[in-house]
Amino acid sequence: MLDLTTNQLAAVPRASLAALRAALLRDAGPAAAAYLQEAGYAGGEALFSSFRTWLAARGAGAPEDLTIDAFERQATEFFREAGWGSLKVGSLHSAVGTLDSDDWAEADPAAALDHPGCQLSTGMFADFFGRVADEPLAVLEVECRSMGDARCRFLIGSAEVMGFVYEELGRGVGYVEAVEGAV
Repeated sequence: MLDLTTNQLAAVPRASLAALRAALLRDAGPAAAAYLQEAGYAGGEALFSSFRTWLAARGAGAPEDLTIDAFERQATEFFREAGWGSLKVGSLHSAVGTLDSDDWAEADPAAALDHPGCQLSTGMFADFFGRVADEPLAVLEVECRSMGDARCRFLIGSAEVMGFVYEELGRGVGYVEAVEGAV
């Protein structure tokens, strides 16, 4: 079992995450997303350190030494054990990774948001997976259960590629086509 105290982690009820997001959206408007992303990014280092320790305790080796399949199995078990939910790791073309979850903790299907709502997770994933890749990465959520989607889908790639995808999305292009245009 993951020991939260030793790993500098804390259990937070899903309802608290939903209430925090709702209050920030209400009081800060569009700036709320940046606040949540910043908070998520700040926690990425501790989360990655916990993952490394968790893997070592299982004799699984270092995160960067795992095969993609082993990494996916270990990461989904770690995130599930930490209370976040399951992850399926994949890719769109060679330049963008995907993380899919049909039970992600930050999502609130009752929220009925107009935009993806897992901003804390996007910041957290940017730091966490950037450490695995040993280079800065950007993360963009393109499907979200808080918007009524069946899953949360996060895209991960270089800042340049993800910036291009973000701009294309703003012009009304679908994310699959935007990724195709980036490679």
